[in-house]
Amino acid sequence: MGSQTIIDIIGSAVVFGWLLLMTLGGNQANNENTQTLKGELLVQQNMVEVTRLLEYDFRKIGYCREPNNLPDPTKAIRLADTDRIKFLTDVDNGAGPDGNIDSIYYYVGPKSELVGTPDTNDRFLYRVVNTQPAKGASMGITVFTLKYYDDQGNIIPTPVSTGNLQRIQTIQISLKVENVYGAALSDNALNDQYSPAVWQQMRMSTRNYRNR
Repeated sequence: MGSQTIIDIIGSAVVFGWLLLMTLGGNQANNENTQTLKGELLVQQNMVEVTRLLEYDFRKIGYCREPNNLPDPTKAIRLADTDRIKFLTDVDNGAGPDGNIDSIYYYVGPKSELVGTPDTNDRFLYRVVNTQPAKGASMGITVFTLKYYDDQGNIIPTPVSTGNLQRIQTIQISLKVENVYGAALSDNALNDQYSPAVWQQMRMSTRNYRNR
């Protein structure tokens, strides 16, 4: 076998190896992009589901189909803290509000509840209606915080004391949802990548609540 033939074989092997590396690198990049897009889509879907429920409930603070059952809507908020709130409303029971007074309690659980997930910051957001068992949703929630303002736009310190609950005029809701998509690509948690979505809403109490 001539020297030129050997050189040609070696050259072909080098070119083939280079093309193979390019192909593998391209496939890895495509896989990462696909995981990223899936993660972002899941985050957006989870955010929509959570915010839809929050919007629905907070919009009805102090509302009751039978006003006589809740004669003073300004007393509808019963507990207000940085990451929990309890208020009175008329919960939709399938066919529509029934005119009975219900309580809704939102709070977040500790990070230790979700030790099996890659994200060490995610936690359950709990919703309790009356005395029913708490229903928790994780959905990648890492932040759920509340701020309270009076009618002058001043922040009311938390936890809001019982005597100041009636001063609450506006509630700022901050929510952050993350979804890990790097875990499938690496066993090292430090290399995991997170696809976040942030939602912040200044929720005015309902007209019924502001009707003093």
